[in-house]
Amino acid sequence: MGSLLKDRRAVALLLAATLTVMSNAIISPGLPGIGEYFAATPNADLLTRLLITAPSLTVALIAPFAGLLVDRVGRKKMLMIGSGLFGVAGSAGLWAPSLEVLLATRLLLGMGVAMLMTAMTALVAQYFRGPERGRFMGLQMTFINFGGLVFIAVAGFLANHSSFYPFALYLVGLIYLPILYLCLDEPKSQSDTDGSHPSDAGQDGWPMVLGLGLLLMVLSFSTFYILPTQIAFYLAELGHTDPSTAALMMVCVTFAAGTIAMVYPKLRRALGRGGVLGAGFVLLATGFFTLGYVEIVPLIAVASLLVGMGPGLIVPTLLNSTLDAVPMRHHGVASGALTFSLFIGQFISPILSQPLIKAGGYHMAFMVFAAAALVGAILAVVVFRERRTGFACA
Repeated sequence: MGSLLKDRRAVALLLAATLTVMSNAIISPGLPGIGEYFAATPNADLLTRLLITAPSLTVALIAPFAGLLVDRVGRKKMLMIGSGLFGVAGSAGLWAPSLEVLLATRLLLGMGVAMLMTAMTALVAQYFRGPERGRFMGLQMTFINFGGLVFIAVAGFLANHSSFYPFALYLVGLIYLPILYLCLDEPKSQSDTDGSHPSDAGQDGWPMVLGLGLLLMVLSFSTFYILPTQIAFYLAELGHTDPSTAALMMVCVTFAAGTIAMVYPKLRRALGRGGVLGAGFVLLATGFFTLGYVEIVPLIAVASLLVGMGPGLIVPTLLNSTLDAVPMRHHGVASGALTFSLFIGQFISPILSQPLIKAGGYHMAFMVFAAAALVGAILAVVVFRERRTGFACA
C-alpha cells in the first residue's frame, strides 16, 4: 500500500473519501441537544433523527443521475463541485433559524455527497485496476474510518460546548478544493472502449452481480445506521447523557472499521469474497445482539466495535466485486447505483427502527436488526462465494 501513498491522485482521493463519513454521523453527538433546542417543532423527535439521514435521501435520488452525468460533466469537475457544496451546505447548520431550514440544508448537503461519491468511485475505477484497486479500496476504508475517528472525536468535544458547533467541521470540504484541483487529472472517456482490457467487457451475468450487490449494500447500511441515529438516545435512556459518551461510541465504530480495513486484503485472500462478506454481516449481528443485553458504557463500547467492523469488510468487497464485474463503459452508472444503495439504506434506517423502538423498546429493535444482518450473512455466503465454473460474482 506504500506505493499508493506516493501517487498524488491516490492521496487526493483518500482525502476526499474522509468527507463521506462526515456527511451524516458527525452531528450524532449533538443530536439530543438539537432536539431539545427545537422541541417546540411538530414531530421534532423524528425530524431530529432525520437530520442524520436526510442527506442520504438526496444522495439516493441524485446518485443515479450523477452516475449518468459523470462521464459528460467530467469526473474531476464533479468531484470538486461536490466538495464545495459539501462545505457550504454542511456548515449551514451554524446559522439555520429553524429545524425545517436545517433539514433543507441537509438535503442540499446530500447533493454534494452524491457528486463526491459517484465521481470518486468512477475515478478509482479508471485510475486503478485489478488487485491494485482492491488494495486502494482497503486503504480508502482505512482513511474513511480513521478520518471519521478524528472528526467525530472533535465533534464530541465541540458538542459539549454547543450542539451546533460540529457543523463547522463541514468547512473541510472547502479546504480540500485546491488539493483536488492540483492532484487529480481527468481520465480519457471510456465510452468507446474496445474491450482490449479484460475488465472493459465485463463478466457474464454482470447485471445480476450488480443487482445482488445493491441489495446487500441496502441491507447492510439500513442495519448499521441504527447506531449513529439512535445511540445517543439509547445512552440517554440508560442515564449516560454526556454527548462525549455518544461520541465515544462513534469513535469505536470508526476505529474498528478503519482497523479491520487495514487487514482487509489478507482477510479477502484467506476467507474469499463470500467469506469476507459473510463475516462482515455476522459482526454486525453480534454487535447488535450484544447491544440488546448490556447497559454499561464499556460493554456498549465493545458492541460498537463489533458493529463498526461490519462495514469495514462489507463495503470494499461489494464495491470491488461489482466494479470488476461491470463493463468499463457502465462504470459511471454502476458507481451511481452503488452510491444510491448505500445511502438509501442509511435513510430508511430510522424510518424502520423508530416504530420498532416505540413498539418494543431498543432491545426489540436491536434483535430485529441483528436477525436482518444474519440474513445478509447467509445471502453473502451463498451468492458471492467463488465458483470454479459457471456463474461467478466477480
